[in-house]
Amino acid sequence: VQLVESGGGLVQPGGSLRLSCATSGFIFSNYAMSWYRQAPGKERELVAGTTGGGGRANYADSVKGRFTISRDGAKNTVYLQMNSLKPEDTAVYYCKAVRVGGVLNYWGKGTLVTVSS
Repeated sequence: VQLVESGGGLVQPGGSLRLSCATSGFIFSNYAMSWYRQAPGKERELVAGTTGGGGRANYADSVKGRFTISRDGAKNTVYLQMNSLKPEDTAVYYCKAVRVGGVLNYWGKGTLVTVSS
């Protein structure tokens, strides 16, 4: 099983980034996919999640209206479009897969997003 995040980097406040999480080794449609983040000195927190079929999404209050999670079953990839970025969005962003109806879960190694002028 592999989850590989990409797309992080340095961006100015107000800018945008799109993160990708390419997956392999499991049946993508059987897993709910989520993005988490962990800022320095803080606990890891849920940013956004989507169901196995991608029909529903949920977001942390801090990113509602700015971030959008989506998934592409043909590419076994989940995305996080981040707009209107703020310095407080600076963190390592992680992708997580959770088996629908089960307990299996997998994490990626993360990608760093830095929002700074």
